[in-house]
Amino acid sequence: MKKLSVLFCSFIASILFMQASDRDPHQFFPDKDLSLVGVYYYPEHWEQSQWVRDFKQIKDLGFEFVHFAEFAWAQIEPSEGVYDFAWLDKAVDLADKNGLKVIMCTSTATPPVWLVRKYPEVLIEREDGTKWDHGSRQHPSVSNTFFREYSLKTIDKLAQHYGKDTRIIGWQLDNEPRVSADYGQVAQQRFRDWLRNRYTTIGALNKAWGTAFWSQVYSDFSEVNIPRMSQQFMNAHQKLDFKRFITDEMASFLDDQTRVIRKYSIPQQWITTNYIPEYSDGHVRKSDELDFHSYTRYMVFGENYGIGRKGYRLGPVERIAKANDFFRPIDGVYGVMELQPGQVNWGQINSQPLPGAVRLWLWHVFAGGSKFACTYRYRQPIYGTELYHYGIVGPDGVTPTPGGLEYSEFIKEIKQLRKEYKTGAKNPESYEKRRTAILFNHENSWEMEQNKQTTEWDTEKHIDKYYDALKNFGAPVDFIDERADFSKYTTMIVPAYEMLDKELVERWRRYAEQGGNLVLTCRTGHKTRNGQLWEAPFAEPIYPLIGAKIDFYDLLQPSTPDQVVFDGKRYDWTSWGEILIPDTDTQTWAAYEGDYYAGRPAIITHRLGKGTVTYVGVDSKDGEMEKAVLKKLYGQLNIPLLDLAPGLHIEYRDGFGIAVNYSDKTLSLPLNPNVKYIFGGKEIKTAGVSVWKE
Repeated sequence: MKKLSVLFCSFIASILFMQASDRDPHQFFPDKDLSLVGVYYYPEHWEQSQWVRDFKQIKDLGFEFVHFAEFAWAQIEPSEGVYDFAWLDKAVDLADKNGLKVIMCTSTATPPVWLVRKYPEVLIEREDGTKWDHGSRQHPSVSNTFFREYSLKTIDKLAQHYGKDTRIIGWQLDNEPRVSADYGQVAQQRFRDWLRNRYTTIGALNKAWGTAFWSQVYSDFSEVNIPRMSQQFMNAHQKLDFKRFITDEMASFLDDQTRVIRKYSIPQQWITTNYIPEYSDGHVRKSDELDFHSYTRYMVFGENYGIGRKGYRLGPVERIAKANDFFRPIDGVYGVMELQPGQVNWGQINSQPLPGAVRLWLWHVFAGGSKFACTYRYRQPIYGTELYHYGIVGPDGVTPTPGGLEYSEFIKEIKQLRKEYKTGAKNPESYEKRRTAILFNHENSWEMEQNKQTTEWDTEKHIDKYYDALKNFGAPVDFIDERADFSKYTTMIVPAYEMLDKELVERWRRYAEQGGNLVLTCRTGHKTRNGQLWEAPFAEPIYPLIGAKIDFYDLLQPSTPDQVVFDGKRYDWTSWGEILIPDTDTQTWAAYEGDYYAGRPAIITHRLGKGTVTYVGVDSKDGEMEKAVLKKLYGQLNIPLLDLAPGLHIEYRDGFGIAVNYSDKTLSLPLNPNVKYIFGGKEIKTAGVSVWKE
C-alpha cells in the first residue's frame, strides 16, 4: 500500500510539473495592477541593525517588492555542504512586515572562493590556456559538468527552503546570463558530444562543415576541437556550430535550474532571468522552461547617443523600445529586472542623467507592456567594484537620490493610473492595424558578422533602419522567431535572413498567398542552415517568392557611394546592393544610378495570391530609403501612419496612450483634442511623458 501511495504521489507531482512548465505567464500579474515596482536590496552588505530602517524606507518610498540573494552564494553556503538561511529568513520576514513581496535569486554567477579553490576546473579557461579567477563574477563555466551539477545541488536546497513560501512571488536565475567560450577539457568533450548528437556520424559533420576544403576532413568526433577564434581563416561552419553550442549550454543551464526549483515551488511563484539584450545572443529564446523572459537596461553610461548636444543624458529612444518589442512577444509577458536609477560607474564617461530621465525610462518601459520594473539598487554601495554606482538612496543609507525620488514619483503615478484602469480596455484600431512583425534569428547575425564581405555592413544597423521607420510611423512592433504564427500580422519584415531552408520559404509563400504582406531585404536566402551557398544560382530558393532572379551583388568603397532612385529621390548606398532581374509581372520600384549597371532594378514588388512580396535588394546609408519604401507599401495597404518627430514615441497598452520625448525640444502630440490627459498634456517637453485615455 505504501509503494502504491508513493507511486500515486509521484504521478501527481509529474502532472503538476507538466502543468507548471506549460502555464500562462499572465496569471502571475493581475491586469488591474498594471505594473509593479521593486528594488534590489543586499542584506548581506549591511549591518543587520540597519535592516529595519532600510525596509521601512523602501516601503515609504512606495516600492512593492524587493530582490534578494543574486550574489550571495558565499553567505548561503559558507562551506561545502553547510547552508545558512537564517540571515535570509530575517530579511524575508522584515520585507513581509513592511508589505513587500520578494524575488529570490540563484547566485550561480558568483560561486564562493572555497568552491573554485577546491575545484579549479570550474573556472573558464581562455583560448590561450589561462584561467579566469575568483574576485569577479561570471567566472565559472556552464560547460563544466561538475559546476552545473554542484550549482543545481545548492539551488535544490534553496528551493526546498523557499519554494513553498507565499511571500516569494518569483525567482530570478543567475544574473545577466551571457555566453562565454570555455576551452577547458570538459567543455571540449561536451562540444564533441553536442556535435555527435547533432550530426550522428562524422561523415555528416564533414559535409556540413565542408571539410574537403583545405584538407580539414575528420575521421572521428574525438579529433574535433573547439575552434580557435583568433586563428585566421578558421572553418566558418565550425565557428557557427560553436556559437550554437555555447548558447545551448547557457539555455540548458537555465532550464535545468528552472526544473530544480519547480520540484518544490508553489504554482504562484514564477521563474525568469534578466538578460542584457546585447549579450544574450541566441539563448534568450531557447530557455523554454522559464515562465517568461526579462531584461536589464542602462541608458546613460558614456555612449554619445541621443538627440542634440546633450542627448547622451537621455540616451536613444530606440534603446528601451527595441528591448520591449524584442522581449514581449516571446511569452506575451516580460519585466525589466534592472533599470538604471541614476549615475553609474562602469561606463567610459559616467555622466549624470538629465533630470526627469529616470521617470521617462520607467514610463517607456511601462509603455511597451512590462508587468514590473525593478532597479539596481536601493543603497549606493560604499565598497566593491560598483561603489560610484547610484542607488535609490545615497552612501549615507537614508538620503534619496534624484533618481530615487523619480522612482517614488513614478510609483505614485502608477497607483493613480490603476484607479483609471477599465477591465477589457482595448488599444485603438488604427494602432493595431499598424502592428508589424520583424522576423529575427540570431544565427543569421552571427553568420553575416563573420562573413561581412565589406567593412560597410552592420547587421544590427540594417535591421534598425526598418525598425526605426516603424516606430516613426507609430507602429507597434513584435520581434518574432520562426515558431510564431505569421498569419497574425498584416505585414512582416524579414531583414537580411541569410540562412534558411526551403520549408521556411514555403511558409513565407503561404503567408503571402493568404493575404500577408512580406518584405524581404538584401542578403536573404543566400545560404543553407549550415552556412553554405546553395548548389544553384545565387539565392535561387527565393526566386519564385520574390518574382525575380538575383544577377549579382556589389559592394562599394566608403569614399565613393552611388545612388538608388526611388520615387524620384536619390538615396546613397555603399554596403550591399543586389542587381535584380524581375519577372514580367513584377513591378520595379527603384533602380541603381552611378555605375555600369545604372538603370537595373534594386527594389521590386509583386502580388502573390491575396498578398504582396516586396524585395529591397539594397542597404542605404541612413535608412531614409527603407522608410520611404515602407511608407509607400503601407499607403497602398491603406494602413494609417503617423509621422512622429525624432525622439518621440507613442504606444498604447491597457487602454492608455503613453508618449515619451527623447528629443532636445518641446513637441506637440498628434492627438485628437478630446483625449483625457492623466499626466502631461499635448505639449511634451524634453524628458517629458504624457499619458491619456482616448
